[in-house]
Amino acid sequence: LDHSEEMNGAGNLMDFLDEPLPDVGTYEDFHTIDWLREKSRDTDRHRKITNRSKESIWEFVKSLLDAWSGWVVMLLIGLLSGTLAGVIDLAVDWMTDLKEGVCLSAFWYSHEQCCWTSNETTFADRDKCPQWQKWAELMTGHTESAGAYVLNYFLYVLWALFFSFLAVSLVRVFAPYACGSGIPEIKTILSGFIIRGYLGKWTLLIKTVTLVLAVSSGLSLGKEGPLVHVACCCGNLFCSLFSKYSKNEGKRREVLSAAAAAGVSVAFGAPIGGVLFSLEEVSYYFPLKTLWRSFFAALVAAFTLRSINPFGNNRLVLFYVEYHTPWYMAELVPFILLGVFGGLWGTLFIRGNIAWCRRRKTTQLGKYPVLEVIVVTGITAILAFPNPYTRRSTSELISELFNDCGALESSQLCDYINNPNMSRPEDDIPDRPAGPGVYMALWQLALALIFKIVITIFTFGMKIPSGLFIPSMAVGAIAGRIVGIAVEQMAYHHHDWIIFKNWCRPGADCVTPGLYAMVGAAACLGGVTRMTVSLVVIMFELTGGLEYIVPLMAAAVTSKWVADAFGKEGIYEAHIRLNGYPYLDQDEFTHRTLATDVMRPRRNEPPLSVLTQDSTTVEDVETLIKETDYNGFPVVVSRESERLIGFVQRRDLILAIKNARQKQDGVVSNSVVYFTEDAPQLPASNPQPLKLRRILNLSPFTVTDHTPMETVVDIFRKLGLRQCLVTRSGRLLGIITKKDVLRHMAQMMNQDPESIMFN
Repeated sequence: LDHSEEMNGAGNLMDFLDEPLPDVGTYEDFHTIDWLREKSRDTDRHRKITNRSKESIWEFVKSLLDAWSGWVVMLLIGLLSGTLAGVIDLAVDWMTDLKEGVCLSAFWYSHEQCCWTSNETTFADRDKCPQWQKWAELMTGHTESAGAYVLNYFLYVLWALFFSFLAVSLVRVFAPYACGSGIPEIKTILSGFIIRGYLGKWTLLIKTVTLVLAVSSGLSLGKEGPLVHVACCCGNLFCSLFSKYSKNEGKRREVLSAAAAAGVSVAFGAPIGGVLFSLEEVSYYFPLKTLWRSFFAALVAAFTLRSINPFGNNRLVLFYVEYHTPWYMAELVPFILLGVFGGLWGTLFIRGNIAWCRRRKTTQLGKYPVLEVIVVTGITAILAFPNPYTRRSTSELISELFNDCGALESSQLCDYINNPNMSRPEDDIPDRPAGPGVYMALWQLALALIFKIVITIFTFGMKIPSGLFIPSMAVGAIAGRIVGIAVEQMAYHHHDWIIFKNWCRPGADCVTPGLYAMVGAAACLGGVTRMTVSLVVIMFELTGGLEYIVPLMAAAVTSKWVADAFGKEGIYEAHIRLNGYPYLDQDEFTHRTLATDVMRPRRNEPPLSVLTQDSTTVEDVETLIKETDYNGFPVVVSRESERLIGFVQRRDLILAIKNARQKQDGVVSNSVVYFTEDAPQLPASNPQPLKLRRILNLSPFTVTDHTPMETVVDIFRKLGLRQCLVTRSGRLLGIITKKDVLRHMAQMMNQDPESIMFN
């Protein structure tokens, strides 16, 4: 080692790691990683590879392989997450329809596939064909009698209960981490926290299987959030194949950020929206390199999903729409009102859901997760079956609400009264008075809206995989469609009013109710998650409605403003706080406190546990490790001067001493541990000293005691620190850890500082 490298402390980690000491530089479960340390380790690794690559052709090839390994991992993540998403989509389609009936020609066909392959299907009755039979028809031969209805009802509820019971049992027995949406935990993991097993193989397998069961059971949940977790599990799986990622937690986080983008890409068929979602919602550290890689992973994932073609429409998007009319300036008023509704619903949902989850944590309710899932499923199925809009899967419902009424639509929502005298082109249908079917549908939709609003609050957060995107969008789409039909009928009956006069002539098509549903869906999703940019991009990629970006933006911004007025955090941040994960959010820190107010030890506490550079024995170090549970210890010149030299990690210390006792002769309990360049002058009778300078971090991060806390918080946030030492003119005063910062921020907001439980 040359002298300059030894001085700046960058090389000290690597020359220690040359020796095959296992596990040095790794972290315990539920600990925070040190981003600076991971970064310097990666830089050293990179420098080594570059220097070696000039030596021989083989080393040069190895360096190329190392450079390409990132892209290979992205390719693999894209392929696997795209395949899994396609399989999940196909399985969900089949199992959702299984609750109502079965295909006789091939039982693995869903209702739609069954009637596609049939020759007897007419265009008017697309969904009726002799091959597809409802359960009652299959068992009794009757189709329309009251007994048949009751039997279908009973079997629908029974299937739903069976699916959800299976899902919750698998989660409980095999992978407790597979429940929920997974996005709050992924945000925490990406901010540099370690939750072992959260992205493991078992979690991946069980989450994929139980996600299909949970969505098929008809509960008010979506598969989108959990697909992000599934994709991140795929990312973690492939990280373990390359030492570049498996041995460096910082590098692994970059891969997981890109995997999250691939997850959203396959969940919605929105590759660009996925990249923006990862940037805006989940990632903590997002360098430009990760942006390109996320883009590539999302592209591969979308391409894989498209080649599986799970929706059977040769399109990637979930809800493809084609609207034939432009929107008009006056319509911004109802769009903004939908934005207000979205913000209010977001606030109501977050408050209700967090209150319910808190109850679950603190009362007897939490002890019976299986019973809770079964009760909620039972209530959902019993209330959902009578209403045609809640009986079908939520994605189908949203699809129908987004749809524009063409000439060939058979939906109840398109039951308008035709005027036979009007001559018109076939696809451009003018506004018409609503028929009895539309009024009937409005009543059913209003009931469905109330049902969805209430049941989603109790569903999210149960011990099964549950996403939030689709239920939130359903609430917004129902509200939007109702508003759209109201505006359309107003325009038809009062086309001479001043607001309609400019753009709505009789016999013209001027209001598209489906567009209102789309705007409402975006508003409600924005109110719950507080996304803006990625939300609008996902919405227009999802529907293909490029010219409606302005209405979507207006609704998204309004819903964010309205929701922020009642509370700054979205549902994911609220769940992070509820679970007490150590997550530093990006909000401004506005309080006027100094580092000295936050650092430990406080005035009446015992002094800081430190090591000295050349007067501590092995026994002293072992006693210190036994008696304390700190993650590391500052090293000072002597207890009198307290001048800081560096910082040593607890785990590295334990491993180094254990290794020295096994392999080095002459190291005993009263051997002196020294962290200096040269061994201290000792009498010849003393046992052999132990040199541990190579595990010492010579450049720990320090601030003075008068540094404002807003600067300290910023340093922790931007550099991803784990701890920071406080000095005054070179003398060590105390230490601030990430947990201390979080506790202090909680106190300043009058919250319980002990809620940050993980260290």
